[in-house]
This record gives sequence, structure tokens and C-alpha cells, in this order.
Amino acid sequence: MPDMRPDALDVDPETSRIVEAEPYPLSFDLSTTALIIIDMQRDFLEPGGFGELLGNDVSLLRSTIQPTKDVLEAARSAGLTVIHTREGHRPDLMDAPSSKLARGNLDLGIGDEGPMGRILVRGEEGHNIIPELAPLANEPVVDKPGKGAFFETDLQLLLQNKNIETIIICGVTTEVCVHTTVREANDRGYECLVLEDCVGSYFPEFQRIGIEMIKAQGGIFGWVVNSNSAISALERK
Repeated sequence: MPDMRPDALDVDPETSRIVEAEPYPLSFDLSTTALIIIDMQRDFLEPGGFGELLGNDVSLLRSTIQPTKDVLEAARSAGLTVIHTREGHRPDLMDAPSSKLARGNLDLGIGDEGPMGRILVRGEEGHNIIPELAPLANEPVVDKPGKGAFFETDLQLLLQNKNIETIIICGVTTEVCVHTTVREANDRGYECLVLEDCVGSYFPEFQRIGIEMIKAQGGIFGWVVNSNSAISALERK
């Protein structure tokens, strides 16, 4: 006998999926799921960028590129909504608080001329998404002035217009822009699935703790899984 419960009537067997995530399996539907790739920019991931200028080892972030590329290809094949974000500011820096510009007492900071153009300024070479994850023409790119992808952007409108309920998240850095976006999304009612090998930090300990915090206390902010499991769910292997 078919399941006639009200919630079962809304389930499309062609698009419904379950991923064996932590802290427990997550059910989602391809038609109401988006992949958001956060700040995979040249300034953060490539030698000579802002991340390296700050003294960081960019190889710790570059390890996320291939698994994220694999997930992106699977998401495109599955017909998911795909959205990319970039952190950066207007060339006149009027959207950058003075406290942010001054923080760190840096020799080269936001707006200064670096090896890839002005640092974290929209339109500059370093602000571009890395070539390996270049957006398609139909994939929105959300330019954000802060850490969270919802702050002072139209991301909420994009998700609402696509009836999105679940967000799969990749990107950098785990403890900063990824965590901030997950928390913002959680407060707005979205279910977040963070792919642990597709998010990265310059600090291994921050990576470990950041992942643990997301799935703690029964998934207080969301679910965590690796890219292979996510791809298997998308492709229903």
C-alpha cells in the first residue's frame, strides 16, 4: 500500500535524495536545493594573493579545489541551482567600514595595490574566482562586502525565488566566511550541508573545530559530510 501521509504526497521519487551525513541522515530534494561556493577567489587561494601576503600557506586551501570541482560538476548534472560568492569592495571602498580597513595594521591591506591588483576590490584580478571553478553564464555571482553571504546582498532573494530549502556549502575559509554564512542561513530556516573536504582553513585546528561546531548538539548549525558521499547522493549511486 502506498504511503498516503500528507508529507509523503509531496515527495517526488525522481528528485528526492538522502545523504548519510553527520549527525544523522539528511533528506533533501534536488528541486529545492542549491550549491553555494563561497569565496573561491584568486586572492585567497593562489600564490601572490592576499592570503599568502598575510603569511598563510595557501596549499591548505588549494586542497579543496578538486573535490569542490567534482561536486560542482555533479550539481550541474543534477540540475541544482548553483551560486558563487566573492568577498570584495567597491573601488571607492565606501562599502568597507573604516574598522575593517584598519584592522591588523597591515603593510598591504584592502584597497592597496598587490601582485594581483588592488586587494579585495571588485573587478581586480585577485577578486576573480579561480579558473578551475569559473561560473557558467547562468550561475549568479553574489558580491558581498562582509563575511556572511546574506549581509548586504541579494542572496536571500535569489534563494526565495528558486524556492530553496537546502543549501550545500563549499568554500573558504571554514571558520570565517563559511561559518558566518551557515549561521546566517540557519537563522533564516535553511538546512545546511557542509562538505568537509570542500571547505578549508589556513589553520588546521580551526578547520577541525569549525567542522565539529557545525554538527554538534544534533546539528545545531547543520550537517557535515564528505564530497564523495554528497556526489553519490546527487547521482543516486
